[in-house]
Amino acid sequence: MNTHELENYWSERYTNKHTGWDIGYPSTPIKEYVDQLKDKDTRILIPGAGNSYEAEYLHKQGFNNVHVLDISRHPLNTFKMRVPSFPEEHLLHGNFFEHQGEYELILEQTFFCSFEPSKENRHSYAKQMAKLLAANGLLVGLWFAIELEKDSKRPFGGTKEEYLTYLEPYFEVQVFENCYNSIPPRAGNELFGIFVRK
Repeated sequence: MNTHELENYWSERYTNKHTGWDIGYPSTPIKEYVDQLKDKDTRILIPGAGNSYEAEYLHKQGFNNVHVLDISRHPLNTFKMRVPSFPEEHLLHGNFFEHQGEYELILEQTFFCSFEPSKENRHSYAKQMAKLLAANGLLVGLWFAIELEKDSKRPFGGTKEEYLTYLEPYFEVQVFENCYNSIPPRAGNELFGIFVRK
């Protein structure tokens, strides 16, 4: 799909409330990671953010440099109404793979699993993540530990070993382990990772 087709696809899903990934609050592993961050000026990106309860939580904790990126305007408009004090210029409408900018931290939350799981797409994801991060910047978040089968549907998963084939060329691995504090419906099916840009 091109960018226009992708935007229409995701906008339709939001309009029709086909949003099974949306849990309605910040996921526990991301929240607990955020709770130990000290620098409120950290430049943070959340790509494929959707309704982005994580961004709302960060904002309410005083983080002032949080950027929300989504290919659909629908969740951005919903977010703007829900969190009117969030800087409008930090609500970014666009395709992650075409986005430009520099961030110190990128949070991964149900984004990787959302796009078609071709080797080309997954390589482009890792390359673009590294490109968007400052030197020693961090990619932190959750990846589904679900075997990817030929007829798999969203959320598209994979194995730890597979993910590392894409990420290791660009990142040093600090942590990449089975997540111990997943929300109950995802328990046993998530990996929590902290990657440092090389």
